[in-house]
Parts: sequence; structure tokens; C-alpha cells
Amino acid sequence: MRKFLGRIFNVNDDEFGLFVLLSILLLGNTVARQMTGIIGISDLINTAGVNQILIVNAINGVLIFITAMLASLIVDRFDRIELLKWTSFAFALMFVVVEIISLVSSSEKITAALVYLMSQQQWLLFPMFFWVLANDIFEIAQAKRLIPAIGSWSFIGKVIGIGATLLPALLFSFGLMENKVLSIEVVIRLNIFYYLLVFIMITIGLKKITLRPLAKTEETIKETLTEGRDFIMEVPSFRYLLIGVVFITACDVILEYRFFAVAKSTITDPVSYKNLYSLYLLMIALASFAIQGFVTSRIVQRLQLKNAFLIQPFVALGSTLAMILSPEIIAATLGSVVLKIGRNTIDESTRKSFQGFVPEERRGRVALFTDNYAPAVGMLLSALLTLGIVFVCEKFNIANAFFIYLGLSLIFAGIAVYFLLKMRKVYDNSLFNWRLKRRKRGGDVFSKLDF
Repeated sequence: MRKFLGRIFNVNDDEFGLFVLLSILLLGNTVARQMTGIIGISDLINTAGVNQILIVNAINGVLIFITAMLASLIVDRFDRIELLKWTSFAFALMFVVVEIISLVSSSEKITAALVYLMSQQQWLLFPMFFWVLANDIFEIAQAKRLIPAIGSWSFIGKVIGIGATLLPALLFSFGLMENKVLSIEVVIRLNIFYYLLVFIMITIGLKKITLRPLAKTEETIKETLTEGRDFIMEVPSFRYLLIGVVFITACDVILEYRFFAVAKSTITDPVSYKNLYSLYLLMIALASFAIQGFVTSRIVQRLQLKNAFLIQPFVALGSTLAMILSPEIIAATLGSVVLKIGRNTIDESTRKSFQGFVPEERRGRVALFTDNYAPAVGMLLSALLTLGIVFVCEKFNIANAFFIYLGLSLIFAGIAVYFLLKMRKVYDNSLFNWRLKRRKRGGDVFSKLDF
């Protein structure tokens, strides 16, 4: 089995143990995150109503911004093994706190909201520290060979996590289980167990790994933000991209809310609703994997990077129009699914590729703006505006409020198209901006670019 897996994933014998350990860590976090996300959001909607997701998304936008900002300060100051180990222990403690709150509080919606918010921190923090650690452990040649193989386990984790939420209903139908659903209490306890296990696995499994000592930097939050902001503001293509990301994320939040609202009005049974959401995510995961593996690189190469950025805003525009023209569950589901698939594949790949132009010493700070701060702002903006629209329409008995907030999504998509067209216009000249120059360069890099 060891030799077979080694051949499949191109892993040498002396790397196999480390490869397996890191793959299990990533796979386990993905499984845990999928379960907490699905159970948290579906239980929240089932117990508190679909509008609560807008409030939680607004809180989530603020938390993502704060967490990313604090993470940027500590990621380069501490040993990365210790950082990931104690982050895992902190996750276990936080789920213990959630468990205590669920025991002393009679409000199921509070527990569900906390579990969903925890899933977002699992999505943000663990992978951030994990991939920094993986790059520190491996040499460049190893990293190019092993990191994609390790990353593939994230997809497997998504499928397992989604499958775990669907399994109880399947077993119940065969008379093998008393409950139709995976309860939120079980999910909380599984997360506590998993992250304590991760703490032990890292302590034992990586104790012989010696990392290069980190250069100690003493930067304030203001200095960290200022460097990333100055880069964004002085390179026009990155500035326009940042604005585009804000408004594309805003569309994503609104269209997902529309899916939740239509699905809940169509499927009132809590168990069926939870299973529908699991199937919805499974469809996105499978389609994203297929497109990312076989289509994304070909599209980017054929269109060129500067043109590929326009795909996602036009997808947002088309999905919004489809939901306006057909307010039924099919259009709502397909519109949200297509937008998320685009985000997980072409949009994410083009942004990551574009970040490769940023010098290594600035790349992390710039990535925080495009991958964390901008989406957080878009999430907060759209959640608050949509919540305001829904509240006003309910208060004054205005029918078909969805036309108003979908109209807002249409405006946001149009703004995203506008700024990404401006980005395309300045793209070539921006590549020669002095801030994109590396400290050491062996010739004209830009003459070798394929994009």
C-alpha cells in the first residue's frame, strides 16, 4: 500500500510519513469545517429563520477582518509548528466553550450561529498556518511536487464532510440508525476530539522537524496594514481588482441568501432542508474539482489572465438576471451554484496567479487584502444592506422584496464588471510598476510571461 500510494502521489520513501501526517491534518480540518458549516447554517435557518443568516454573515465579515489582521501579525513571529499546534488546541477549547454554552442556554439558534462562525474560522486560520508551515518544511523542489498532492486531500475532505451529514438519513432509511440527522451536539464533540488529536499528532509527529529560524519583526497592525494598502493603491491593476472582489463577494452573499430563502419556503421539513443543503454543497464540490482539474488552466491560457478576471463578474451578472427572471428554486439553486463554482475555480486561480507577480516580501500582506479583507468588506456590506431591505419590506408589507435585493446584486455585479474592465485596461502597464520589482532579479522576468 505504501509503495502504491507513493507512486500515485509521487512521494519518496523518506517523505512518506510526513506526507501522510500533513495530508491527514488537512483532510481532517476540511471534514470538520464542512460538518460545522453545514450543520451550523442549516440548524440556524431551521430554528431562527432565513433572515438570521444575514446577521451572522455581517458578524462573520467583521470577525474575518479582525482574525486576518491579527493572524498577519503573529504568522511571521512564532515557530510555525508551535503556531499550528496551539491553534488546534485553541479550536478544541473554543468548541468546549460552545458545548458549555449549548448546555446552559436553551436557545438552539445561538449554538447554531456559534458553530457556523467557528466553521468560518476553521476555513481561515487553520489553512493559513498549515500552508505556511508546509512551505517552511519542504524545499522548493519538494514543495512543487508534494504540496499539490497534499492539497488534493482537501477535496476528499469536502466529500467526506458532506457525506457525513447525509449518512444518518441514509442509515435511517435502512433501519440502521434512530436519528435522521447528524446532531449539532455530536458535531461539536467530534470537533473537540479531532483538534485535541491534531495537537497530539503535531507534538509527536513533527517533533524532529527543524525549521529555519524566523527573522524577528516587530510591526504594529497599522504598519502591516499600511504596507499592504500602499501597494494596492500604487498598483492600479491591484486596486481595481480589490474593488471588484468586494462587489463580487457582495453578489455571492445576496444570491446565496436568495437560495436559502427559496429553498426554505419550498422545503419546510428541517431534515429535508439540511439534506438539500448538503447535496447543494456536494454538487459544488464535485463540479469544482472537475473544472479545476481539467478546464481552469486551459481557459486561463486561452483567454490570458487579464481577460479571465472578467468571467466571475459576468457570471454574477448572469446569475442575478436568471434569479430575477425566474424566482423559483431551480434558478435560485443553479444561479448560486454556478457563482460558487466560478469562485472556487477560475476566480481563485486567476487571483492566486496574479499574486505571483508580487515580490515575496510583500505577497502575504497583499494577499490578505485581496483574499480576506476585501471579501470581508463585501460580506458585511451586502449582509447589512440586504437585511435592511428585507426589514423595511416586512415592516411596510412590501411584496416581492427579492426583486429589490436582487436589483442591488445586479448593481454590484455591474460595478464589478466596470472595475475589472478598468483593471484589464491598465493591466500591462501595471506589470512594470516599481512595486512589482523583486530585490534580486536575473533578467527581464516580464519578457518570459505567458499571460
